[in-house]
Amino acid sequence: MTTKKTRNAVLRARMREKNILIAPGAHDALCATIFEQAGFEAVYMSGFANSAGMIGRPDVGLMTYSEMLGRATALADRVEIPIIADGDTGYGNAVNVYRTVRGYEKAGISCIQIEDQVAPKKCGHMVGREVIAAEEMVGKIPAACDARRDDDFMIMVRTDARTTHGIDAALERASLYQEAGADILFVESPESLDEMRRITAHCTVPTVANMVEFGRTPLYTAEELQELGYRLMLMPVAATFLIAKAISEAARVMRTEGSSKSLMGSMLSMKECTDLLGLKDVREMEARYATGRVLRDGV
Repeated sequence: MTTKKTRNAVLRARMREKNILIAPGAHDALCATIFEQAGFEAVYMSGFANSAGMIGRPDVGLMTYSEMLGRATALADRVEIPIIADGDTGYGNAVNVYRTVRGYEKAGISCIQIEDQVAPKKCGHMVGREVIAAEEMVGKIPAACDARRDDDFMIMVRTDARTTHGIDAALERASLYQEAGADILFVESPESLDEMRRITAHCTVPTVANMVEFGRTPLYTAEELQELGYRLMLMPVAATFLIAKAISEAARVMRTEGSSKSLMGSMLSMKECTDLLGLKDVREMEARYATGRVLRDGV
């Protein structure tokens, strides 16, 4: 089984490659499991997706550190691929950031994302976001770096300055954050191809392209983003938007028809779903342990 430390090393080594890494967003362990079985090399624990999935509310800073830590623990327990996890603002000042990094790393996360928004934060493609002073964020980054116990655990730093202060100010912050120790830079919400080119040309550490459907940034394929110089592609809410639409349609059908029969062609079967969830592994564990004695070496 892959260990937490080797997962961290796998991600760090992968980020040195020019071939872009695609990390779809998962709002629960079921989504993460599906993405792992589909062959993705990493998964992203999106704040938007998990706020929707856990509390049914928008991404406006309502999720707490302990709630996000619980989600991170559940994902890391279920899949073996590296997990990149949204840590919002770090849930406070630099001391809070230190504690947040410790908790996420212990949970099995391989990379934490922290951002320079004023609390309560908002989704990076919403209007009304405000950013803290660059100097305050520069203090948070060394705290994050010092908190990690494994040097392969990565710190991704996001600036939300583009929307309110412009691309030049965002790039200035990116330089400061890189100097402060960021392993990966995340300049959120560029609004044109030219701005995206400027981001990758400006930064010397790996950069993130955040592909949010219906958001502020143009959508490009992984191949196109790789040509632009990006190393990491996030698709944080695609699964959440799809699930919400599918369940909305299912709710309409079940309410109007009084049955789910017409939906069965769009469902996994019971066997397909239990296979996905690992029922075979559970049955093997039951056979091994439930009799009251552990079988070793065929005895």
